[in-house]
Amino acid sequence: MIPKYSASETESKWQRKWAADGIYHVREDESRPKWYELTMFPYTSGDLHIGHWYAMAPADAHARFKRMQGYNVLHPMGFDAFGLPAENAAISRGIHPYTWTMQNIANMRRQLERMGGCYDWNREIITCLPEYYRWTQWLFLKFYHAGLAYRDKAPVNWCPNCQTVLANEQVISEGRCERCNATVTRRAIEQWFLRITRYAEELLDSSRIEWPERINVMQRNWIGRSEGVEISFELDHPGVETKELRVFTTRPDTIFGVTFAVLAPEHPLVERLTTPDHRAEVEEYVASTQHRTEIDRLSTETEKTGVFTGAYVTNRVNGERVPLWIADYVLPSYGTGAVMAVPAHDSRDFDFARKYDLPIKVVIAPPGWQGEELQEAYVDPGTMVNSAQFDGMPSKEAWHAIADFIESNDYGTRTVSYRLRDWLISRQRYWGAPIPIVYCDQCGTVPVPEKDLPVLLPPDAEFRPTGESPLKYCDAFVNTSCPRCHGPGRRETDTMDTFICSSWYFLRYASPHYDQGPFDPQKVKYWLPVDQYTGGAEHAVMHLLYARFFVKAMRDLGLIDFDEPFTRLFNQGVIIAQRQKMSKSRGNVINPDEYVAEMGADVVRAYLMFIGPWDQGGEWDDSGIHGVKRWFNRVWHLVLQGQEINWPKQADSQEVDKELRHMTHRTIKKVTGDLERFHFNTMLAALMEFTNYLSNVASEKSASASAWREAVEALLLLLAPTAPHMSEELWSRIGNTYSIHQQPFPAWDETLAAEERITLVVQVNGKVRDKVAVPASITEAEAKEVALSQTKVKSYLEGREVLKLIYVPQKLVNVVAR
Repeated sequence: MIPKYSASETESKWQRKWAADGIYHVREDESRPKWYELTMFPYTSGDLHIGHWYAMAPADAHARFKRMQGYNVLHPMGFDAFGLPAENAAISRGIHPYTWTMQNIANMRRQLERMGGCYDWNREIITCLPEYYRWTQWLFLKFYHAGLAYRDKAPVNWCPNCQTVLANEQVISEGRCERCNATVTRRAIEQWFLRITRYAEELLDSSRIEWPERINVMQRNWIGRSEGVEISFELDHPGVETKELRVFTTRPDTIFGVTFAVLAPEHPLVERLTTPDHRAEVEEYVASTQHRTEIDRLSTETEKTGVFTGAYVTNRVNGERVPLWIADYVLPSYGTGAVMAVPAHDSRDFDFARKYDLPIKVVIAPPGWQGEELQEAYVDPGTMVNSAQFDGMPSKEAWHAIADFIESNDYGTRTVSYRLRDWLISRQRYWGAPIPIVYCDQCGTVPVPEKDLPVLLPPDAEFRPTGESPLKYCDAFVNTSCPRCHGPGRRETDTMDTFICSSWYFLRYASPHYDQGPFDPQKVKYWLPVDQYTGGAEHAVMHLLYARFFVKAMRDLGLIDFDEPFTRLFNQGVIIAQRQKMSKSRGNVINPDEYVAEMGADVVRAYLMFIGPWDQGGEWDDSGIHGVKRWFNRVWHLVLQGQEINWPKQADSQEVDKELRHMTHRTIKKVTGDLERFHFNTMLAALMEFTNYLSNVASEKSASASAWREAVEALLLLLAPTAPHMSEELWSRIGNTYSIHQQPFPAWDETLAAEERITLVVQVNGKVRDKVAVPASITEAEAKEVALSQTKVKSYLEGREVLKLIYVPQKLVNVVAR
């Protein structure tokens, strides 16, 4: 009698066995090709939800597949363990962030082990532990000494009532403080930056990576490269030493159409240029702007506002004085923080000019323009007008001609501008890697010597809901001696953005216990770069961009010898429930532990892979997972039933074995191709089809023992990456050597896999008129003859002349007739 399959018993049994035997322990091995497959490590939120499983289980199946193909596979796991949620938990629950984080890690590690991943847990990294963040600090110092880390002023949210900095999450509706309801302002304070802009041009180059094009496009748009001209407007204002205002424009062809100029409200010249009769209005406007986010200010749906400063600048190309305004749609962080406004040829400037009754001067004429007033901005190419010696010239040609004119007269210069800003890494919080800097009244800013790393987080910090780092109030941490003069010093109390930790973690996996540097150079040389990275597309312009920047900077520091962190990237989709994104508030969060307890990890893994194309996501459906469970039970019964059948040494007929071997090798080919391309759903559909076919073979009992054995072993080997536990158990039960996960992936014989018959589609004038089963070896002449001989086709050709026959090999014949 065939025993019932017990998922919980089988899975715990093999997980213990694999751990005891260390079959997933990875070592460098020059005799085999290496394959480094990495899934974005999880944040330590407390539980692995089904979204984590959806990211990790298919990636694990792919890593197992590569392992069986003979690669030396590194597929590690760790935890992104710093961040604001842990600090908020400390405040709300009265528990230290370290305690909360490590408890969460223990639970998540248990869940990951229960998933049956082929992780080498000896390589686990946890970013909040000193043995990791010591090297995060070390890298910061390397960047600092290379001029890539610097300190400058940057705006933060400031509550004037609480007298404290607020995180974005602490600013509620209408820009008010969540604690006291006071109006929050923006205040500039000294913070730390990394000079990512130095690598803007190189980051635009995606030629050496195999990434989804949409991610490359998102990064290019985020970097925002613009070619244009930086132009000087003459500034002559009483009491102001500055004699020019420089603006960047991508449209030098419109320079003669400038009717006003605009400064960002935060621009340092605003206070000095504003005339007394406009000062009150300007100051009120500047204050109101401080309550708005950059996203809100740039939104196309937000009405643009501004005020006149009372000052003017002069357009050097034509000598015209134009009024100088401030407006919320100009940001201090882009270009020079000042723009020239050409309302006739820019939609935003057009709306602004209409609103404030400012002149609109046409300098590029639309086709057929007779001098009439424009009803909207004309932004397309045209003919130059009202542009002095450039009149009559096509605007595309004038772009270069006017740029030459500006440069030859020293009015400006061609340049490239980027939307990308340097990376602000300072965080006013406790739970992050301390920035290894000391401030000394005598020596200024002093880096902590490498021998004194790590700068440890004090365990006794007091957590207050102030929006400022608890480190600021920890005297034992703040007060130290200057590393240079040994006098009194003060530690930096900001910590680093947690994206710093994840910008180099993939390097640490190569040698997680190495204590002479962030990584062992020889092991990094063996393993890196990552061959296959998987994770969500939402990380396109933060984590993925930052990691690329880190690698390029570390290359230039001589720490590594490659240019990109991840050679290939695959983005999985999002799994939803009840047609909505999962969230606790909707009550539709799927807890994988419940399903694992009921059906087993293998079933959950397989269902997530079967739910739909991995890059598109899918909807969780209980009926679907029960269907996968039933299939697993059929596989279990089929394999063990086959053991009880007395298969003949030779099949009843050669055709039986021939067909069985054909189906076996066809399935091997299909599954291999699907696994290579992450097409898990169609891979599993092929295995289900193969299972049904084998069930019919088993019921007839006419195949040979050798052909049946080959088919069943192939089924288990093909299933092993998806269902590691059940395949291991069945592999053992049919008498094979442990472990299935140390066996080579089956290879197909092309002759056996080839289809003997194919379906030939016959079209008449492009419309399908018949389908015919023909030998796969059919020639072009034979295919055309077969097509014309079909009764249905003949009926469509009555009274018509056949002009030609178009043949698509192995697929169709199209009869063109009239």
